[in-house]
Amino acid sequence: MSAFIRPALSLLLLMTLITGVAYPLLVTAVAHVAFPGQAGGSLLRDADGKVRGSLLIAQEFKGPEWFHPRPSAGDFATLSSSASNLASSNPALAKRIIEAANQLYVPGQGPVPLALLTTSGSGLDPHLPPAAIDYQLARVAAARSVAVTDLQPLIEQSTLHPLIGPPVVNVLALNNALARLAAPTP
Repeated sequence: MSAFIRPALSLLLLMTLITGVAYPLLVTAVAHVAFPGQAGGSLLRDADGKVRGSLLIAQEFKGPEWFHPRPSAGDFATLSSSASNLASSNPALAKRIIEAANQLYVPGQGPVPLALLTTSGSGLDPHLPPAAIDYQLARVAAARSVAVTDLQPLIEQSTLHPLIGPPVVNVLALNNALARLAAPTP
């Protein structure tokens, strides 16, 4: 019996060390060398070097001087990230969207973009379509007492053009650039 158990335990220990320790360490080391920013969490730092967040996770911005991301079903908490799980036929979803649309509506700008009213599948999508950013542009420019044309280059710098799919704007990167541009007026 021990003739079978000893080789089995030895093989189990060897495979555990290879697949559970050596391989993950090797992959982590290669990732840190080849993709240091992404392997480190795609962290965004301000001018002082302080970490402001990850470019992969949405953050809440309040006040008229900031571009707002999509709503979050989990209140932007990474531990409870998820969709709202409300069906399109659920009256609670319709009520929430109508309330948000009434709150965000700007006369003369047309309907509020759907991305500003609905949550993403993860509840933490950091990107918005350019139309949702354009809808907020006049409000942010007025709150910061800057011309809309002064904000256009910031939007272009924060716009990603993926190989597949439409362009998207990273709201955290845009707001970080906005913070460097000018402080909001009280």
